Amino acid sequence: MRRREFMALIGGLSFAWPFAACAQQSRKQSRIAFVHSGIPAEQLTETAGPLWVRRFYETLRKLGDVEGDNLVVERYSAEGRTDNLSALAGTVVSRKPDVIVTNLHALVMAFTQATSEIPIVAIAGTSIWGGSGRSLARPGGNLTGVSINAGNEITGKRLEILKETVPSLTKVAYLASARAAWEDDTGLSARQAGSRLGVAVNGIFPAEFNETQIRRAFDAMTQQEFEAVLIDEGGGFLAQRVLIVELAERHRLPICYPYRDYVDLGGLMAYAPDLGELAQRLADNVHQILNRAKPGDIPIYQPTRFQLAINLKTAKALGLTIPPSVLARADEVIE
Repeated sequence: MRRREFMALIGGLSFAWPFAACAQQSRKQSRIAFVHSGIPAEQLTETAGPLWVRRFYETLRKLGDVEGDNLVVERYSAEGRTDNLSALAGTVVSRKPDVIVTNLHALVMAFTQATSEIPIVAIAGTSIWGGSGRSLARPGGNLTGVSINAGNEITGKRLEILKETVPSLTKVAYLASARAAWEDDTGLSARQAGSRLGVAVNGIFPAEFNETQIRRAFDAMTQQEFEAVLIDEGGGFLAQRVLIVELAERHRLPICYPYRDYVDLGGLMAYAPDLGELAQRLADNVHQILNRAKPGDIPIYQPTRFQLAINLKTAKALGLTIPPSVLARADEVIE
């Protein structure tokens, strides 16, 4: 099949093949399929990706799993599209990798429906780990991984921090990866917290995670006179983190982010888990599976500590004065 025909077959979803080593390898090679919902395939590397992606590879290397030596990595991305995840999952599964590493609830579900045999190691929200007899201690089946939050109440906590930072808040947008993310317990937690705090919280759902749709979402939030924004943990948003931080400043919208990466780029604040730690645990899960551990026997890790990072330069640009009570709780303040 010609390359053009193959690309058309999978609906434009992107992927990147590993460079084939010419020399005979001295050790048996294992194959990992690294599949992300939004980050381009060519950025899912030890040098080009966001912090957690780089830390993932660094940890594998320390554990003795080295790309180009005993490890082959095939990289794929949905490029922010959610309309053809089943096709992407089918393509990956047909390659029969030893382990699939992925993110995003809908993408993980596509893989669990596509295979019950290939181990899947996921980094996703708490909702993915429920049902089908799974538990955090013993997930069972072919799925394991790490949770990116410690329960749905984290969203409410981020809203509390925003409200304390901007006491006059009455209307906040919840930028969600999908309508399902707004309708599940996470969205409910945000609405309940809003009710307690006297803040109306409404969902905004970009059709895709590309530049055009993200810009439209910010235009809509401005037109609807939202005063601040919460953003969910979706990888599609993280892939557009540079653009999102830029638009937040342009539209003068305070945002409490789910990851520290945004703050490093100029975002206002983040109440976030240590993604580096989560990536290390994700890599350790992969290492165990490559050494014949069953994924269903590997406990799901859930973070217990969240860090508050604040960018005072951004606060000044937005005309905000961070209250002493919020600054006192910050784990890091960027000036």
